[in-house]
Amino acid sequence: MSQQEFLITEIKKLQGPIAVFGAGGFIGANLFFAISKVRSDCYAVTHQTSTPYRLADVPSDKILNADLTNKYSLETIFEKQRFKTIFNLSTYGAFAYQKETDKIFETNIIGLMNLISVAKTFDFTAFVQGGSSSEYGSNSKAPKETDELKPNSEYAVSKVASAYYIKYLGETEKLPVIQLRYYSIYGPYEASDRLIPALIKEGKEKKYPPLVNPEISRDFVFIDDAIEATILAATKGIEQAKGQCLNIASGIKTSIKDLTKEVADIFKMQQEPVWSSMPNRAWDLTEWYGDAALAAKILNWKASTSLKDGLQKTIEWSQGYIPPAADKRDKLSAIIACYMDGQAIPIMHQRLTQVFKKMGVDYEIIFVNDGSPDDTNVVLKKITSEDHHVIAVEHSRNFGSQAALISGSGISTGNAVIWLEGDLQDTPETIPEFYSKWKEGYEVIYGIRDKREGNQILIYFYRTFYKVFKKLSNINIPLDAGDFSFIDRKVITHLLALPEKEQFLRGLRAWVGFKQTGVHYFRPKRVFGESTNNWRKNISWAKKGIFSFSFVPLEMLSYAGITLTLLSFVALIVQIIAKIMMPEIPHGLTTIIVLILFFGGINLLGISILGEYLGKVLEESKGRPKYIRKSIIRKGKYYNQPEEVNKFK
Repeated sequence: MSQQEFLITEIKKLQGPIAVFGAGGFIGANLFFAISKVRSDCYAVTHQTSTPYRLADVPSDKILNADLTNKYSLETIFEKQRFKTIFNLSTYGAFAYQKETDKIFETNIIGLMNLISVAKTFDFTAFVQGGSSSEYGSNSKAPKETDELKPNSEYAVSKVASAYYIKYLGETEKLPVIQLRYYSIYGPYEASDRLIPALIKEGKEKKYPPLVNPEISRDFVFIDDAIEATILAATKGIEQAKGQCLNIASGIKTSIKDLTKEVADIFKMQQEPVWSSMPNRAWDLTEWYGDAALAAKILNWKASTSLKDGLQKTIEWSQGYIPPAADKRDKLSAIIACYMDGQAIPIMHQRLTQVFKKMGVDYEIIFVNDGSPDDTNVVLKKITSEDHHVIAVEHSRNFGSQAALISGSGISTGNAVIWLEGDLQDTPETIPEFYSKWKEGYEVIYGIRDKREGNQILIYFYRTFYKVFKKLSNINIPLDAGDFSFIDRKVITHLLALPEKEQFLRGLRAWVGFKQTGVHYFRPKRVFGESTNNWRKNISWAKKGIFSFSFVPLEMLSYAGITLTLLSFVALIVQIIAKIMMPEIPHGLTTIIVLILFFGGINLLGISILGEYLGKVLEESKGRPKYIRKSIIRKGKYYNQPEEVNKFK
């Protein structure tokens, strides 16, 4: 019986439905493909909101989205499919660029515990956990499973913890679980920045990639052999080795020098590689290879593909296709300024989520509670617990929507930022049009209100203000454009760097320049409650905009002063002539009163205009912060200590 025929027989033994968590990754994708060729009840589970590139040709109904660190999302997919066989290949920290300690332990330990907790309620029959040879750390010379673990990285520590958790579950709770310590798996769909794909890619052009010390070693296992071991772990391993960890290794020490020679022979390369052209990593070891005797005993498995054959198969597969090194999706950050919007927030969250998933982008949603007196924080805590794409910011008091948008932008991580108000008048469904313009090369895309529902008298004054503001302003301000906009990261960086305390963002957005355009949309009326704006606040907004971006009021005072001075001289001459020519004309008290009131009014107006400008100067000179963040809520957890809040900056 061939390896393929044997594998098919074992796959048929698996109880379904079957879930492959981490199916967007290298081993997970290959495992899913192998099972899906035989079974129709296998599902690829990924935390990514859009289809991972390895699963691009997989039917959408076979791809499920769930976050291991979010039990709610796990419960949702288990309730629908009730998985019996579970392969957990989800991991974080295996790549050099994956350095976030919190995320390493959240994914590899908390995520595993969540998955087991949910799976137990559905009586699963087999659970295979992906481990790593990194668990042995510096004890790397053909260690047996019973040998001491000496982890030398945080990632390795997290995998050791998962191994002990699996041991507890199997031996104490008698659950059907097992962990596999994979050594250096390679083959089709491995990320192109890994060692073997890099060697193959450069080898085709008779070159070498940057290399570490030639004596650094690995234990290379071809992906087909690793998949066979993983399937056998779910069929034979669960029966005989509950709670155990098995080494999945070839048992052969292969130095980087040996590997490079194999690749050079295949591509008939004559030149010698440049050694140590790349610095050694912290986990690089000269004696790193495994002992798979226990896997041979329990699973009747051994790595049957030689390094040369595995390389040849990988090269054949790679003809015309080299997978990207990482997820290249755009990440968008939606910033929502909230005040008295507790009822609207769940709807805004739902609509934004639907839009982003349909667009196929990575995303985060940042709600900024700007001192709301309602239950906004309670609503946000629930949403952040259920959806880990959501972060909530709470201000210490109401600083205004402009401060809220800047505050949210300050902790955003997306390639672009979207500003919205929390009252549902800024429509999430317009975002794809913004995004399309961004992909065309525009760096600032603002929403233009074609039509607006609501008080038409007020709307008339709004439009009149924009026309007046445009004429008075010293920059090109678009008409009928509010804060609703889509802004590239480099523009946001400049906006965040501006020192102004009292900000008028739609003006600053125009002031910073860059390539800008507008998208027309229909602005509906507020869905819940009444607007907190009133005539006084609207006038204050108008003054803020005008005095921030126009010197015309000062110029008008200058012109008025010159004009009135000239008129005074003319009036004085007329008065003298009249006195000489017509001495009988009576003196008028009314004229004097009117002139005093007129010039007094002009003086007061001038002083008030000067006062507005001086007030802005005074406010800026105080150096107070634009806002104060009281707390951050992420994944349902409060961070309210200054050092905790500050780390989100």
